[in-house]
Amino acid sequence: MDIRRLRSFIVIVDTGSITRAADILHVAQPALSQQIVALEEHFGQKLLLRSQQGVSMTDAGHAVYRHAQIILRQMEQAQADASAAGNSLAGRVSVGLVPFSSAATLSVDLLAETRKRHPGILLHLTESVGQTYSQMIMTGRLEMALIHGTGPIKGVKFEPILSEEFFLVAHPDFAIEAGDKPINVSALDGLPLLMPPAYNFVRRAVDTAFTRSRVNLKVVGEVEIVRTLTRAVSAGLGATIMPRAIADRILTESGEPLICRMVSPRIDETLSLCVADGVSLSEPAVAVRDILLELTARLKVPRGQ
Repeated sequence: MDIRRLRSFIVIVDTGSITRAADILHVAQPALSQQIVALEEHFGQKLLLRSQQGVSMTDAGHAVYRHAQIILRQMEQAQADASAAGNSLAGRVSVGLVPFSSAATLSVDLLAETRKRHPGILLHLTESVGQTYSQMIMTGRLEMALIHGTGPIKGVKFEPILSEEFFLVAHPDFAIEAGDKPINVSALDGLPLLMPPAYNFVRRAVDTAFTRSRVNLKVVGEVEIVRTLTRAVSAGLGATIMPRAIADRILTESGEPLICRMVSPRIDETLSLCVADGVSLSEPAVAVRDILLELTARLKVPRGQ
């Protein structure tokens, strides 16, 4: 098996086009097409479907894509291990950190600690609202991720890390009193809220809580950028309901004296470490996972301490 064919296959799938892949790989398009033909002959299956819109994978293509990601990562790790034999850990480790969660606050610390302890590890961090991390782990594009939920999802396994309680953050203009006691969801009926889109776990948790309490959830804007959310809440364009770490970040970065209160009934979501099921992590990935678990342990300290 020619490893180059697997790499070409991955690039074609990721770009969705043989033409674009040929440009990226600096390979003539007919030669690239021939590589795919050879790959399909090797597996005895059609791997790609071609159309005017580009290419898409068959079921067999999905299987080969997943294994190709794993094989290429193992080859890269073998090269790193050989180069660093007898020295410190080395290699590339890819980690997904789900936005609008405590995970999103760990990126700089994770990068700093990894550089400090294992300078030979190249850490690749992803924080994207447009991709499903569990699927990226199944296809081999990520080695681990901190995501909301506990599964089950076939092909990945979840290790619950902590439960994130949600807090209301609002401008004083909304006449919500400050206090340590939770504010009841019923008091938020019709309150203009700024939230992530409906497919986001945070939004779904809030939707569920409001529906159960038979309270109207009035979303006046869908925001996927925490910095923008902070500015909008500070300007009084709407309130928001976020996990503690994000609520704290909004309070810290805002120049306004915002109101922050817990919500009752309690709204929360489980943050879990997600890895591929049945695939062992490389030594560098294990080292990064251990650092990640250390950092998340610090997030379990009660608010105000």
